[in-house]
Amino acid sequence: MHQKIAITSVSSISALGSTTTAVWNNYKIQKTLLTQQKIGEQNLAVGLLPEYLKDEIKILQNSDSKYKVLDNAVLFAIYVSRNALQKANWNENTIFGINIGSSRGATELFEKNHTEFLKTGKTPTLTSPTTTLGNISSWVAHDLQSQGPEISHSVTCSTALHALLNGVAWLRAGMSDKFLVGGSEAPLTPFTLAQMQALKIYSKFTTDEYPCKALDLNKKNNTLVLGEGAAVACLEIGESPNALCYIEGVGYANEQLQHTISISDEATCFQKSMAMALQKTNLHDVAVIVMHAPGTIKGDSSEMKAIEKLFGSSIPLLTTNKWKIGHTFGASGMLSVELAVLMLQNQEFIGVPFSNYTSEKKPIKKVLINAVGFGGNAVSVLLSL
Repeated sequence: MHQKIAITSVSSISALGSTTTAVWNNYKIQKTLLTQQKIGEQNLAVGLLPEYLKDEIKILQNSDSKYKVLDNAVLFAIYVSRNALQKANWNENTIFGINIGSSRGATELFEKNHTEFLKTGKTPTLTSPTTTLGNISSWVAHDLQSQGPEISHSVTCSTALHALLNGVAWLRAGMSDKFLVGGSEAPLTPFTLAQMQALKIYSKFTTDEYPCKALDLNKKNNTLVLGEGAAVACLEIGESPNALCYIEGVGYANEQLQHTISISDEATCFQKSMAMALQKTNLHDVAVIVMHAPGTIKGDSSEMKAIEKLFGSSIPLLTTNKWKIGHTFGASGMLSVELAVLMLQNQEFIGVPFSNYTSEKKPIKKVLINAVGFGGNAVSVLLSL
């Protein structure tokens, strides 16, 4: 039988704020945090960090001469990792591994340096080391002076939950006792947003009360909105007096590709990943599912069909946070974990104001979290008290 794996802290930065109190209070307000912003030549709905957090990131960037050349995706990761270690009471003597990934990596820096290259035929000296995907975990390891393994990866929008899977694997293998896992994303750049618009999935409801209609299964248009942010969790093997909750099950699956962004009508990948995560669990014990639900017609409906296939008539309470903070790509799965942990800790369900799947009240003892990326690489994680 597998040893328990505890989540002893979660730290994030997003439109919700960065402290546990701010994040929870903002979740309890039934109002979106998406705002209209001019990026490049377009006004678009996006999920921005509050100004005071942008100032704190700028202070972090200016605190070390080496940090002045780093992309926001890296700075966000350093910021949340410092906070996570403090919350978990890990110190300079704690040996732990690091796995923090990103879907897009150093988007702002890459676009800026590439623009310079097109104009001059040259790039800044540090272009390569500061835009490679591996520099997120590397800089976090440098900042924390950690002694364990450090890994970076990209599995598009399921990146953060794949980091959690990796952490679980290392801990269960006995190769580490502690692991810092998560994702970081700073995708609010002209080229990244243009890519989403080219796919015809970006929301055109810029001034609407809810620009992203994630979990509205009657919508007639795609309403994906991007947000910036990062989130990490501290994992520890075995029982812990500091445990916020425990990882009870993990599941993962892929689909046969029909095209590069495809997912099947009934999200076969989610059916498999959820079933794997829940194989030792009575389905009636799952109180809440934090859905991936990106706000696209196909993405939301296919995940819903997968849930209906698996749970039948006893569907748990359903929620998502993308209507409130946008889709943070590689960080989104861990931001969903944070929402799950907060609901478990506070015994209060946070629903979607325009959804019909959020009314029933029940004790929250187990929460399932879903994430999936382009091409149907799904991950499901079951948390319990």
